[in-house]
Amino acid sequence: MPCAVLFLCFLMLCAFPAAQMNKTSAKPDLSHSQVSEMVMRLYKLTLSVIRDLPSYDDQNFHLTVTEGGDYILKIMNTEDSKNPALIQVQTHAMTILHQHGFPVQTVLPTTTGQLMSLEDIECGFGCQKYLVRLLTYLPGITISKVPYSPQLLYETGKTAAKIVKVLQELEHPELSLLQRDEFKWSLLNVPMLEEYIYVMNGDPIQEVVKSVIQGYKTSVVPARASFRKSINHGDLNDLNVLVQPDENDGYKISGILDFGDMSSGHCVYDLAITIMYLMIEHPKPIEVGGPVLAGWESVLPLNKAERHALYLLVLSRFCQSSVYARYSVLLQSENEEYLMITSKRGIQILRHLWELGHTQVERVWFQRADQYCDRK
Repeated sequence: MPCAVLFLCFLMLCAFPAAQMNKTSAKPDLSHSQVSEMVMRLYKLTLSVIRDLPSYDDQNFHLTVTEGGDYILKIMNTEDSKNPALIQVQTHAMTILHQHGFPVQTVLPTTTGQLMSLEDIECGFGCQKYLVRLLTYLPGITISKVPYSPQLLYETGKTAAKIVKVLQELEHPELSLLQRDEFKWSLLNVPMLEEYIYVMNGDPIQEVVKSVIQGYKTSVVPARASFRKSINHGDLNDLNVLVQPDENDGYKISGILDFGDMSSGHCVYDLAITIMYLMIEHPKPIEVGGPVLAGWESVLPLNKAERHALYLLVLSRFCQSSVYARYSVLLQSENEEYLMITSKRGIQILRHLWELGHTQVERVWFQRADQYCDRK
């Protein structure tokens, strides 16, 4: 092994413990007794059942209270807790969407009327500050757990587009905070993947990821001036969309969750993200794009530049999911199963889409979108 490579490995190993410590201490780890005390103190509610919910960076609980009703308690990680104004903007967006009839959560105020509380909590790393919110509970199960009929895919694409249309008009004094230039999950920041791609060393998919990043820089970046701007939800994945049975033996959307990845971007980004995540659980992933696209374009027809970029944007999101999941496993090995849920299947789909190529995938998506619209 060349000396330069040995030296680089040494630096990575030296840096890893500190990074692991920072990441671990950033994520809250409250006990159930701490949760019960805090909810009583802040909201005067007595808990009868506490259920842990999975989360990437935060800590979430499904609570049932003796006074009647269910809630979601969300405890933000220490890094996000340093920016309460950003959380206020996210909360405002949820309120506006709720007023427009979307099934999104709303925030319950504390006994003092605050929509969030910055709490000093001991989680084993010394007392640290965590932002706490109590949210309404939405019924349903995640869309990942039901069969994806073309109609459900269509309705999901349509709902995603309608949300983007509302967010295009969002107003708030701190709206500029959504210009998150260093936010690695934004589809504006795909080139940031190059800083983390070393985690794919030894995996053949690394060359595909490098090619997607290069394609993004040479094809998508120059076209962005033609994309319509909006605020993006940013994480319309298969675990953030809830559904319930409908009257036609199918399913209808009953909830849209998690606005923590909101950022300024372009409308087409949420379409790409929606298509990408819905492909994960589908037995024939290539068939997802058509109905989702048809639903989206029933609200927001794509322009030429957006249509041409869609393939690379979907692949870019697959790359983000795969690379950042692998990186997070380095820092949270005990949480590997949850962190790799999307990545394991996603790498297979990414490889398949890359082998099919831009022209073939685009033809399938847009032809099937047109066929679906004709049938409706």
